[in-house]
Amino acid sequence: MAGSEIPVEGLRIMVESGGCAGLKYVMGLVSKRDPNDFLIEEDGIRVFIEPSSEEHLAGTTVDFVVALEGSGFTFENPNAVAKCSCGKSFG
Repeated sequence: MAGSEIPVEGLRIMVESGGCAGLKYVMGLVSKRDPNDFLIEEDGIRVFIEPSSEEHLAGTTVDFVVALEGSGFTFENPNAVAKCSCGKSFG
């Protein structure tokens, strides 16, 4: 977020239909919070959850991992009954 070329208020996470397991995570930086979003703030990082995604994300832990295989966000979602091998999609 610090490297963004535009002012950023936080990170927005949503769940949409798609991916090989039925649902997929969608993330993006936002310059302004939607007033309907749920707000989670931890260590100065603001995360906005789109309201219709909240039920799919309740209890989910999001982390950023740096590894030899590649770096990126990981999701530990207790609501997922199935997930694809890449970890980007769940059902």
